[in-house]
Amino acid sequence: MPLLTRMLNAPLSIDVRRGAVAALGDLLADKRIATEGRVAIAVGPGQGDQIAEHVRPSLSACEVYRVAGGTVDAAVELATRLRAGSYEAVVGIGGGRTIDATKYAATLSGIPMVSVATNLSHDGICSPVASLTHEKGKGSFGVVMPLAMVVDLDYVRAAPERLVRAGIGDVLSNFSAVEDWLLAAEECGERVDRMALTVARTAAEALLHQPESIESDRFLTVLAESLVLSGMSMAFAGDSRPASGGDHEILHAIDQLYPDTANHGELAGLGTAFCFHLRATHLGEGAERLEEILACLGRHGLPRLPGDVGLSVEQFTEAVLYAPRTRPGRYTILEYLELDRGETLKAVEQYVEAHGG
Repeated sequence: MPLLTRMLNAPLSIDVRRGAVAALGDLLADKRIATEGRVAIAVGPGQGDQIAEHVRPSLSACEVYRVAGGTVDAAVELATRLRAGSYEAVVGIGGGRTIDATKYAATLSGIPMVSVATNLSHDGICSPVASLTHEKGKGSFGVVMPLAMVVDLDYVRAAPERLVRAGIGDVLSNFSAVEDWLLAAEECGERVDRMALTVARTAAEALLHQPESIESDRFLTVLAESLVLSGMSMAFAGDSRPASGGDHEILHAIDQLYPDTANHGELAGLGTAFCFHLRATHLGEGAERLEEILACLGRHGLPRLPGDVGLSVEQFTEAVLYAPRTRPGRYTILEYLELDRGETLKAVEQYVEAHGG
């Protein structure tokens, strides 16, 4: 008999609204998360402590641990504490680095994790991937997707605007990622999970033409839910493919070659625009999408050119050349074109000239 249904991993709860943190205690009391209420709370710098204190009265037994940063060492240290405390679940409260470290620690400890995002800088709030720094740079690690997630728009509004806007770039990068996935299917026979692809692309489409900005609760809700959908698409695929293509190869290359240039989402948006420029000039497709992406980035004050993040044409060229090394085995527009140094420099110069006005 044919299989008539498909089982997909999905969060137990998704709560995106003003005042959502007030219901966190009730969420953690859900017996499906913690039967005896033994919950640890991991917080990073910023608003994590404030939220943790807000939740304490509703939890009979919880400990708060501070996460030193988004590093493998910090995550491993947290995992050691979680195992020693015999906790049933852990709540990660903070920005992307704190949540990624907590996801990795929860996976090492074999317990579920609840994500409480205080900004919307990237799709890590829901994804089965943790981006962590180690002695050789930054790497991506497979983790268990958060069992539940909370985005309180009041706390998001209190975060630096730059971090909130950055998530826009990460969502838009789905457009580039799914095109690269389809290219890999055509050229290499790679299997495409159409359900995961559809969810990733729908998340980006929902955000692309939103007329409002981060000052609007409506826009913040769409951004948060798009980031959640983006993370879920990766869980459906069992891989980061639907949300990470040549765009992310470029951002990881910049992270390795020129650390602290810009944040994840800002670089993802820039990498996406450049990848669509390559498609438009070398494949004769994607020009309209490129203009839509550039318009969206510009509308929200995100970087569109290498110079916007302090990189010269030559530096960005080096990053594009280095990019395929960051994801061995991943096939994208960069691997397809295989441009040499001179050709890459020319492509970057053309991109800057065409869109630098």
